[in-house]
Amino acid sequence: MATDTLKSTTGASGASGLRRLLLDNGALTALIVLVIAMSALSGDFLTTDNLLNVGVQAAVTAILAFGVTFVIVSAGIDLSVGSVAALSATVLAWSATSEGVPVVLAVLLAVATGIACGLVNGFLISYGKLPPFIATLAMLSVARGLSLVISQGSPIAFPDSVSHLGDTLGGWLPVPVLVMVGMGLITAFVLGRTYIGRSMYAIGGNEEAARLSGLRVKKQKLAIYAFSGLFAAAAGIVLASRLSSAQPQAAQGYELDAIAAVVIGGASLAGGTGKASGTLIGALILAVLRNGLNLLSVSAFWQQVVIGVVIALAVLLDTVRRKAGATPVTASGTGNKGRQAATYLLAAVVAAAIVGATSFLHSGSSDAGKSQKIGLSLSTLNNPFFVSIRAGAQAEAEKLGVDLTVTDAQNDASQQANQLENFTSSGLGTIIVNPVDSDAVTPAAKAVNKADIPLVAVDRAVNNATTAALVASDNTTGGKLAAKSLAEKLGGKGRIVILQGQAGTSASRERGAGFAEGLKAYPGIEVVAKQPADWDRTKGLDVMTNLLQANPDVSGVFAENDEMALGAIKALGSKAGKSVQVIGFDGTDDGLKAVKAGTLYASVAQQPSELGRIAVQNAVKAAEGEKVAKSVMVPVKVVTKENVAGFTG
Repeated sequence: MATDTLKSTTGASGASGLRRLLLDNGALTALIVLVIAMSALSGDFLTTDNLLNVGVQAAVTAILAFGVTFVIVSAGIDLSVGSVAALSATVLAWSATSEGVPVVLAVLLAVATGIACGLVNGFLISYGKLPPFIATLAMLSVARGLSLVISQGSPIAFPDSVSHLGDTLGGWLPVPVLVMVGMGLITAFVLGRTYIGRSMYAIGGNEEAARLSGLRVKKQKLAIYAFSGLFAAAAGIVLASRLSSAQPQAAQGYELDAIAAVVIGGASLAGGTGKASGTLIGALILAVLRNGLNLLSVSAFWQQVVIGVVIALAVLLDTVRRKAGATPVTASGTGNKGRQAATYLLAAVVAAAIVGATSFLHSGSSDAGKSQKIGLSLSTLNNPFFVSIRAGAQAEAEKLGVDLTVTDAQNDASQQANQLENFTSSGLGTIIVNPVDSDAVTPAAKAVNKADIPLVAVDRAVNNATTAALVASDNTTGGKLAAKSLAEKLGGKGRIVILQGQAGTSASRERGAGFAEGLKAYPGIEVVAKQPADWDRTKGLDVMTNLLQANPDVSGVFAENDEMALGAIKALGSKAGKSVQVIGFDGTDDGLKAVKAGTLYASVAQQPSELGRIAVQNAVKAAEGEKVAKSVMVPVKVVTKENVAGFTG
């Protein structure tokens, strides 16, 4: 009887121990499962180059997340880290180039900028009594605005001496990965070995109890948010180094990835728990997910769904863990560090064994008989123009019998760099890129060149890298044609407003420059206002509505794409096409319908589906070693009501 009881108890204890092990190491378990799954599903995942890509792609998120870990452990939140990263990088590039400040001082100034932003956050929260959400949300807007003001909305070239942070050591070890590891070690040391680290856990566990025990909570919070700002500055410098330029719109939305990485890593938004290793695992999970889904050709839209589900499951696991009384996730340790190290070692051995088996299975497969593979990275799919490029490319790929993988960079130059790196490690026959920015894409494009994979640019050029072909319309010429058409329609006189695209993008700069050049021939035309509406119809409506309040007598509008033009038409109401003439750019289906209706006077049509079709044609030729033209210009055409019926797009 006693023996039976003992056996039963031992079995229950073993089951309970396994359950507790999984609960205490949920993030690590999830990472192992993900790596195994991706290795089984894609033969391109488990390669040295691709695993290094994952590390590089996790680096910026991880560095941001390490700083956010301090905040979340102390039961706070920081929504400003992405904007602070962009501001710090912009300050560095601006001071070192435009102002001639020595690079060392420029780096210190960038770091000081991040710390200053963190101190402002801490002051508003500690002494201003603002909720962390509100204080850091305000800083998000202020830092982003200052970045745009300093840069005037355009990317600033990064100093060469700092750009080496985006390079590799020995030709294979990425510097961003080394920086990530270094910042992780600093985070672990601060949390586990310092007074302020212990204070963070105390404040997060019970702020009032911490105050009554003698902790200077207000001053501690100043230091906590200053740490977050410091790490944001470091992340911004690494990100800009990868892109060889400071992008004023860089790191948008990265604060959410950083928070997600911390939570996925086992920290609680309620405070009191969290550690550096968990945050690193969380960042790696996000990077593995994005990398693997890219390799598997999963739609960018579905990628967002998957990542959202993962974040929700992580929070759910945190709830289950706390209810089950799992070991708190802290850096201070509870005497079980040896067991934790053994757990990590066992996990690594199991993962290596399973991954090795799946790798062996993949190595036995042959690529013979498979169709040619081409990757297409588009700047965004949240715009009808680029959707038309994709449609033309997919139709031509199907016609030629090639396998086309399309990704969406979501107007994020860093994300596009990640996608090109993933394409490169996948060994595609050709890569087609529609750059978010012609300069920011250069480092990733050079890596494609180094891998000896033909690169085709579509719609926008790639600067300072080799492309087999550029398939594009001339944005500058299109801007000049728009100016000529609008000015002639107005009889050479009038007051007009300009709706600009997203600040810092090469397409907006080129179209705007062409329009300004074209207007020089018409001195009677006065530009009374210029405002960005970010290529978006809703923002075009809002911005135009506001501009009409200050300029009710405008007689013309130039919008740098059709989406913003359609928003302007909505704001103008009955004036559109009558007392106010609006001209757009792109020749999208909705734009051409408005031209037919007479509300949009004209659109400078680029024939996007034709761009996509010709890009795939040239990509196939380049992959097969055939000679292709270095530049293929698809004519732009001003489409008005008089000729829209004959326009085929």
